[in-house]
Amino acid sequence: MRAFCWACLLVSALALAFACGQTAAVKQLTAEELARLLEQPDKVFFLDVREPYEIRMLGSVKGYVNIPMSQLPARLGEIPRNKVIVTL
Repeated sequence: MRAFCWACLLVSALALAFACGQTAAVKQLTAEELARLLEQPDKVFFLDVREPYEIRMLGSVKGYVNIPMSQLPARLGEIPRNKVIVTL
């Protein structure tokens, strides 16, 4: 598994919540919690907010939809509001 920056993940989640106008709590998932979510794909939306150059450098994660942070405000309509959003 490739390494990634936990601080970047948290900042991405906070920025997404702010951009969506949500006040829901941002939560860091444990491996067990993520495994449970993976068993319910219809309830989860996996969002990769990294920029294309970051994905080229670090690789992608299967199943994640890429909407770079720089495009997020213009593409909020692509993010479902009725699912748990897991960001990378």
